[in-house]
Amino acid sequence: MPLLPAAYSAVMADLLYTHSGEMLGIYDLSLGWFTHVNPAGVRLLAYPSKEAFLTDPNHSLRVPPWTPAQWQALCDLTRREGHHELAGDVRRHVGEPFRAYVKLTYCEVAGRPLLLVNITEHNRLQQAERALAHSVRRFEAVFANATLGIIVCDEPGGMVSVNAQAGQLFGYAPAELLGQAIEVLVPEAAGRHHAQLRASYNADPQVRNMGHNRPLAGQRRDGSVFPVEASLSYFYLDEELYVVAYILDLSAKQAAEQELRTQHQRVARLNAELEQRVVDRTNALLLTLEQLEKRGDELALALQAEQQLGELKSRFVSMASHEFRTPLTAMLSSADLIEEFPGAHQQPQRLKYVNHIRTSVQHLNTILEEFLSVGRIEEGKIEARPANLNLDDLVHDTVADVQGLLKTGQTIDWRVECPVPVRLDASLLRKILMNLLSNALKYSGKHSVITVRAGCVPRELTITVQDRGIGISKEDQAHLFEQFFRAPSVITEPGTGLGLYIIAKYLELMGGTIDLQSTPGQGTTVTITLPLTTPD
Repeated sequence: MPLLPAAYSAVMADLLYTHSGEMLGIYDLSLGWFTHVNPAGVRLLAYPSKEAFLTDPNHSLRVPPWTPAQWQALCDLTRREGHHELAGDVRRHVGEPFRAYVKLTYCEVAGRPLLLVNITEHNRLQQAERALAHSVRRFEAVFANATLGIIVCDEPGGMVSVNAQAGQLFGYAPAELLGQAIEVLVPEAAGRHHAQLRASYNADPQVRNMGHNRPLAGQRRDGSVFPVEASLSYFYLDEELYVVAYILDLSAKQAAEQELRTQHQRVARLNAELEQRVVDRTNALLLTLEQLEKRGDELALALQAEQQLGELKSRFVSMASHEFRTPLTAMLSSADLIEEFPGAHQQPQRLKYVNHIRTSVQHLNTILEEFLSVGRIEEGKIEARPANLNLDDLVHDTVADVQGLLKTGQTIDWRVECPVPVRLDASLLRKILMNLLSNALKYSGKHSVITVRAGCVPRELTITVQDRGIGISKEDQAHLFEQFFRAPSVITEPGTGLGLYIIAKYLELMGGTIDLQSTPGQGTTVTITLPLTTPD
């Protein structure tokens, strides 16, 4: 077997014998085998002598052996990185293979590519220590990064471990709580009984929820009290009992439930008001009909008015029953589903349904706002209040407000060409533009573009909103500005049929006009025109 030149052979031999406690050898990549090995390596691999090892025709170390491609990839990786470590089963010349750590270091001597190979036997104790270290690190990662508060107490009630989330819930640094009694986190009134409850639990520890349908509360460092949900588990260490408390802050959940109750009450109250208004108007109509019985021409007009009102009432009842039922059903089902996820680890599911409730409440607020706007318009309680405004800012803010309505791939292309400022009622103009954009987004498909253009000529403002949606037939266009009208082609979409009616009324208050051009399957263009006065 060829050997390395004598000029550096002595240096290599000295390096090898410096680490004689473990196998150390020089692997020549050009020759494909070792040129040097220390005595510890000969013993570890169970060869009778160094010469027997260096001349062994079996050039494999691992069990099973590396394929040529695998070994070449490993050598290339070590050459690039300079050093590489791996664990594997290493064969002995005589006897069973053994588990070992293999460390490879690349070097070149006199232009020859070499690997410094260090093999250390991996005994069972080392394996156990390594597994234990991994287990401890995993536990620490889970404990420290848990999204709910975790507190570990000894049998007397002293806190021995507190994670970051628990410290945040109660307003302490985790280290400040170590050694303190758990009662510092319990309100004073409940704390007087907590020691007795803790002793009872220690006598018969079980994995269970605390409270048993009784409200629980925690006390923060500043003395404030907040609702919590707690679960208990336990373990023994060196025959000592330790109790683990998993704590969840219920403030957001209870606030959502209270908001839901408030909205239910508001909806019930508004329904009663709407029903009373219908009753009042029906009574007024009946009285009018009695008075018009003696007047033929007026009787015909009254009958026609009654028919129209009946149609409005039918539209309203049909629309309201559907539009109110959908979000109310979603809220009730979400509330029921929240109860199905009582565990502390099920917080993501509960938050999902809390968000469903919020979305439904926002939908109800939008519907009720449209109803109330119609009432205020009919009662003459809305009037235009012009003031100086920046039209570019108003369009920008309105476009930002409807971003949440965009379907996948939808965009709004807007541009304002108007001097600053103009004098108009900013509130009414914003509501008009918001309604037009909402309709354009709702009735347009994914990946479509909504175009908004605003321009000024002397004493006149023009705003155009164009979509490429489903369009509106000529027959339906004649009824678009009537109360509660919904075109048959969009009856499956949510809506009250009041949006364009309200827009027309707002424009009437501001002295403006509206024009709508639409072709089914191609889209709709709505243009509003408003008179401008000289800004202050």
